[in-house]
Amino acid sequence: MRKEFLPISKKDMKKLNIEELDFILVNGDAYVDHPSFGGAIISRVLESVGYKVGVISQPNWKRIDDFKKLGKPRLGFLVTGGNIDPMVNHYTVNKKRRRKDSYSPGGKIGCRPDRATIVYCNMIKQAYKDIPIIIGGIEASLRRFAHYDYWSNSVRRSILLDSRADLLIYGMGEKAIMEIAECLNSGMDVKYIRHIAGTCFLLKDLDEIYDYKLVPSYKDVANNKKDYAKAFKIQHEEQDPIRGTSLVQRHNDKYLVQNPPTMVLSPDELDWVYSLPYTRKYHPIYKEPVPAIEEVKFSIASSRGCYGGCSFCALTFHQGRIVRGRSQDSIIREAKLITEEEDFKGYIHDVGGPTANFREPACEKQLSKGACKNKQCLFPKPCKNLKVSHTEYTELLTKLRKLEGVKKVFVRSGLRYDYIMADKDDDFLHNLCKHHVSGQLKVAPEHIADEVLELMGKPKKEVFDRFSKKYFEINKKIGKEQYLIPYLMSSHPGSTLKSAIKLAEYLRDIHYQPEQVQDFYPTPGTLSTTMFYTGVDPRSGKSVYVPKDKEEKAMQRALLQFSNPKNYDLVFKALTLAKRSDLIGYDRKCLIKPKKHKSPTKIRRRK
Repeated sequence: MRKEFLPISKKDMKKLNIEELDFILVNGDAYVDHPSFGGAIISRVLESVGYKVGVISQPNWKRIDDFKKLGKPRLGFLVTGGNIDPMVNHYTVNKKRRRKDSYSPGGKIGCRPDRATIVYCNMIKQAYKDIPIIIGGIEASLRRFAHYDYWSNSVRRSILLDSRADLLIYGMGEKAIMEIAECLNSGMDVKYIRHIAGTCFLLKDLDEIYDYKLVPSYKDVANNKKDYAKAFKIQHEEQDPIRGTSLVQRHNDKYLVQNPPTMVLSPDELDWVYSLPYTRKYHPIYKEPVPAIEEVKFSIASSRGCYGGCSFCALTFHQGRIVRGRSQDSIIREAKLITEEEDFKGYIHDVGGPTANFREPACEKQLSKGACKNKQCLFPKPCKNLKVSHTEYTELLTKLRKLEGVKKVFVRSGLRYDYIMADKDDDFLHNLCKHHVSGQLKVAPEHIADEVLELMGKPKKEVFDRFSKKYFEINKKIGKEQYLIPYLMSSHPGSTLKSAIKLAEYLRDIHYQPEQVQDFYPTPGTLSTTMFYTGVDPRSGKSVYVPKDKEEKAMQRALLQFSNPKNYDLVFKALTLAKRSDLIGYDRKCLIKPKKHKSPTKIRRRK
């Protein structure tokens, strides 16, 4: 089958003998036809089941012409803000404008608006007043309920109201979009499509809705932080395709209704999705490359879902906790396609997913009863029912590195080191060190203070210490000098100056100074963001200390890089405020030296 891009112009439509499109996908990202890009997957899925799909990427949102360039679609518009929430894409944690957009040609900033989904939908409404609009992608998915918005420092209502779209698909949308397309194609009015899993819609009353849980209303969560925490707890608990129930949240005179999540794709279904005829390139219309493809061009997505349960991660609210992996045959076929690329140099950059070493459900019951409502698979320690084995993943990596044309297969996706340590067999870690690490392995302990780790949902410091020791022992045994690069986070809810100092002392003891430190970034859909906004852990109802003062956050960040001369004054002030002047001095346990006092200016006598 010859691989062609989907039409982006009337000229393309004419070339493909298409008089009218069924769907038009409007995307905040540049047009990259690769299975790491959500827009590419959704458009190819629809094409594969017989629909004519066109693409409008990064339209000029200040006038309606771009939204009309492919004509009016027969069935509807599909709208996504892109692979990353546009606000995260545009702004740093300090709310400063970023200088680069990796999802735009040449990394150019400003190719999409803030809150792109809302802007695009409202422009489509101007262009065509009576066309169904379905929104999806990460921006729509994580903003489906009333949510705290860090950039405006306010609680915003559901994006479904602000966008004026007809339906919202949350999570991974392949099944939902095919069902919606079938309904629309059969002549069903979009306002009656209310039965599809993984979707949200609006109603004026609840006369026809049964078996649902009521979530505190938009008005309540906007005015009462305890109600906000309560709403999040309900949403979090019901985020399961098997045991989850419908949720309803009132927004003034309307009701937002969320159907339960769609069932995760089976390995066969995943294989099908990744076998579709992607060109695996950015569209030739662009004169400059789209930087984001460089990260994934020679990488393979091997699984979806994550039961790691990190509080600051939105995966639970988006992909869900049930992990499903593609078959080895499917992954090997994709690897062979990669080896045929002209610029392939023999290196597969990654084989992984949200968590690379998760390839199947955590336990037997998840596919029949769902994930546990109030228990985590790995935190505070691995569940006794957790299936711990790296045998199949090790086998897969071995097969890949033996393919003709492949010199090396790396694993660069996140690895759960606590899952590795729960495995009684060291074979995977040994193989990882010997064959799949490119000089340094990046892992994410995030912190070492118990009071912070508990709120993060991360394992205790001792687990990371044991992993670190084993990692270096294995590398020494196989004669390799390879390093461990820990990702660390400052200013997470629960982190005080004392917590940050504990982490600084740990970094001193292991002789490591990170080049980069990530400040906690409150994004929609995470447990940590709820704690940040409310000052409450919604699971327990207990109060949580939240560092919000700009100077304190700067001090916490500086402590993680205490040896940098630029951070001296901030570190000095932090240690003084925390009454830890014992760490200021010349002893090897000290973080910084005392301030140098200038000698008094000598007074010259006049002759």
